[in-house]
Amino acid sequence: MTADQPTILATSAFFEVGRFGDFAWRPGPIHRFAAELAQVSRPRICFLTQASGDPPATIGAHYAAFAGTEFVPSHLQLFPMPNVADIRAHLLEQDIIWVHGGSVANLCAVWRAHGVDTILHEAWQAGVVLGGVSAGSICWHQGGTTDSYGPDLRGFTDGLGLLPYSNGVHYDAEAQRRPRMHELIGDGTLGDGYATDDGAGLVYRGTTLSEVVADRPGPLGYQLSRAADGSVTETPLPTRVL
Repeated sequence: MTADQPTILATSAFFEVGRFGDFAWRPGPIHRFAAELAQVSRPRICFLTQASGDPPATIGAHYAAFAGTEFVPSHLQLFPMPNVADIRAHLLEQDIIWVHGGSVANLCAVWRAHGVDTILHEAWQAGVVLGGVSAGSICWHQGGTTDSYGPDLRGFTDGLGLLPYSNGVHYDAEAQRRPRMHELIGDGTLGDGYATDDGAGLVYRGTTLSEVVADRPGPLGYQLSRAADGSVTETPLPTRVL
């Protein structure tokens, strides 16, 4: 059984990281919450790592993270070529599609080159839970702030647009994130939207924000709204700890 309505879980929440190296990952509360949204006990989860160029080490780390858990993992690889014969069939048979971080500009461009953007829209409408972290959060929105073009954050306005808002990630963790979102919304580059501290996630039912969740106490979600004079109001949102 898939989600009972189109659902997106857009986050700044990562795997739980163990003590045996950078790739010692295990599913975190956010991944198990995605399974709750999908309403399955043995969720089929497909991870997409195009934002970082499908590096084998990252793909392997995802499989290791889900090994021995209730999740049934698979991946869609597009570099140097697709690893499945029928991308549409593979994605539509999933319960969760989870998108890893990296360059959101490159991610959306590669998806469009392969028609994955259209397939993801179809999967969303069919009840497959779409989710991800960082670039895997921004991509579902109209845009947000990105370091896709270099270390100085710039506005990105070419997201998939499933959600008609801007999106800010790592809001409390990187010094440029908050002021740059305010600047870009204030000057009209980005529209009104939402942002998440590291560890928080936005739950959308259809195109409406349903709730904000976090994998631990402290992280919050925020609503960002532009006034007629170009000033931006930031409103912390009630955030439920998973």
